[in-house]
Amino acid sequence: MGMSEQDRHVIRLTGADAEHFLQGLVTNDVTRLKDGLVYAALLTAQGKYRADFFLVPGEDGAILLDVAADQGPSLVQILSMYKLRSDVQIDLTDIPVSRGLGAPPKGAFADPRDPSLGWRGYAGQPGQDVDWTALRVAACVPETGIELTPDSYILEAGFERLNGVDFRKGCYVGQEVTARMKHKTELRKGLVVVAVEGGAPVGSDITANGKPAGVLYSQANGRGIAYLRFDRAQGDMTAGDAKITRLP
Repeated sequence: MGMSEQDRHVIRLTGADAEHFLQGLVTNDVTRLKDGLVYAALLTAQGKYRADFFLVPGEDGAILLDVAADQGPSLVQILSMYKLRSDVQIDLTDIPVSRGLGAPPKGAFADPRDPSLGWRGYAGQPGQDVDWTALRVAACVPETGIELTPDSYILEAGFERLNGVDFRKGCYVGQEVTARMKHKTELRKGLVVVAVEGGAPVGSDITANGKPAGVLYSQANGRGIAYLRFDRAQGDMTAGDAKITRLP
């Protein structure tokens, strides 16, 4: 399935304070923009997910935010609320987003989440027709609005592995909760790839030995992304009519 440009919105931030402004809000280190795309999230003060996006180095020092289309307008509102007296202009643009596999064409950037996800372009590069869901499932990469919801904690969603969080940068919204989760012994719940025999609707509850063990989300090619309670996710599990097995 190809990805239409309408799936994404691009927000442009300009002004002398743009980088500093974002640095105090998002989970990753904005200064990494000099090396390409930066994947990051905006959290609530309680450390829960609000939005995820790519920061993109724009022309003339602008910073672009590549975000799911249904989050674009609300993200502009949230950012504007935080802006206060900062010298930052925030505009929703009609810049197109394209994606493809292989070496990035001129002006495009490697997807920082996983090497299998190819590149992202913002200058009208022709996109490729690719089954992105299958690639995403194989690499356990969560999607806005599917695996990533207002209940998500980003470390359970794999943001450390996806290069979406920096533990050395200074404060940002929700940082204390995220840091605490990082330094707890280990996560008890999280997203993993499972084998799926049969099919079940996205969001189906997974049970193990008659007890709730998690939720099944995106599926492709006999695999799925599941949010599991690791203590319960043992042996044969079910979701709807599907049989679920945790992969080694």
